[in-house]
Amino acid sequence: MFSRYKKSDTPARTGTAPAPAETAVAPAASAAAAEAPKAAPKPPVPQRVAPAQGSPADKERKRRERLSDIKIELHKRLLDSLNLSALEHASESDLRQEISAISSEALEEMALVLNKDERITLFQELYDEVTGLGPLEPLLKDETINDILVNGPRQVFVERFGKLELTDTSFKDERHLLRIIDKIVSAVGRRVDESNPYVDARLADGSRFNAMVPPIAVDGSLVSIRKFKKDKLGVDDLVKFGAFSEEMAAYLQAAVATRLNIIVSGGTGSGKTTTLNALSSFIDNSERILTIEDTAELQLQQTHVGRMESRPPNVEGKGAVTQRDCLRNALRMRPDRIIVGETRGEEVIDMLQAMNTGHDGSMTTIHANSARDAVSRLENMISMAGIEMPMKAMRGQISSAVNLIVQASRLQDGSRRMVSITEVTGMEGDVISMQEVFRYKRVGLTPEGKIIGHFTANGVRSFYAERFRQWGYDLPANIYEPFNP
Repeated sequence: MFSRYKKSDTPARTGTAPAPAETAVAPAASAAAAEAPKAAPKPPVPQRVAPAQGSPADKERKRRERLSDIKIELHKRLLDSLNLSALEHASESDLRQEISAISSEALEEMALVLNKDERITLFQELYDEVTGLGPLEPLLKDETINDILVNGPRQVFVERFGKLELTDTSFKDERHLLRIIDKIVSAVGRRVDESNPYVDARLADGSRFNAMVPPIAVDGSLVSIRKFKKDKLGVDDLVKFGAFSEEMAAYLQAAVATRLNIIVSGGTGSGKTTTLNALSSFIDNSERILTIEDTAELQLQQTHVGRMESRPPNVEGKGAVTQRDCLRNALRMRPDRIIVGETRGEEVIDMLQAMNTGHDGSMTTIHANSARDAVSRLENMISMAGIEMPMKAMRGQISSAVNLIVQASRLQDGSRRMVSITEVTGMEGDVISMQEVFRYKRVGLTPEGKIIGHFTANGVRSFYAERFRQWGYDLPANIYEPFNP
């Protein structure tokens, strides 16, 4: 099978041998690996004969550096030997066998002896280099990781269970990291270089990717990847995880089903998109929904969903399609509800007008630290859109468009909570009046740093209780009673 993916002009040492001879390499390599513990190590790998000194961490670091150097050499040989265009149609098993055969042959020529575990690790990393994103592949496959943050070639952090931690993953050098970045952005028709030193893209699995390269990134390229969750968390899951209470879930179901306009606000990484996904599960399957996002992340399960994604300008600075363009066009497509992934600019005025003109039940997210801050952010975005409007008229537009603000937050122990549900009840003079119906009350901290708290109602009956009753959601009065454990 070797010859199927070989370049026709490859030197005889790697390309002229028939397939049976190549398959014989693997048993020979396995035999060499089996004899490795008994035989004396060869001169090219002095680390194996050096006396055991230093900490286990130092020994592991040296082992990884040694494997990294070997991987670079083998990767060069693979690029010289493989017909990359033919690999597009190769199966995974064929490609793995091909890489294993070429690498085993190269290891024999280099007089290097590796044990079985080192060979398995090396062949997997080579496969990731050829077909995937190199050192990032294991992190992308790890289901416990939410974010991957690269600060130059030597420092890779991940967020796991709400906490940042440094990994032992690294790139060989800046050129290696830039090659991986270029591989990602070229796959979606974008570019990143000195003249265009930052890029926003989406990986094949839907993960959100952002990168900045030198000279803007001073100490090496910066990369952030927000991983795409294949399994959408439902409301029951979030209740089980403690993101909000059953009473809050019942209230939110009534709010979504009765077509209240909802804003989910919160900081970065607070779970706004996850909350929005969960809320969308309460939408009836018969409604037509249009979603608008900069990077498609929403995972709606309804039958009638139209998804739109904005587009940045091309190399000449033309061809950009903004969220506002998508939103304006969506209004002509007979939507029952419009869901905007995140409102952050001039599209806010079109979003508010849509909420006010027959598209009730629409939802969006916004960056803000509280419900009152969310309203202020809306005011600021309207002003930034260049629309001259008196403050009272602006606030009147907001108060009539927005019915509910759900505040999500990531707490200091890494947990994510829905810390507040606030209703917008109208205007009192020049001020938008609001009332908080539910909140998360913190009562202490464990010695391990875990936050102790509980969800409670504030004793205020919902402003929309009559609307809920008319739509068939007559919530019991006791869900509004304060909870004191």
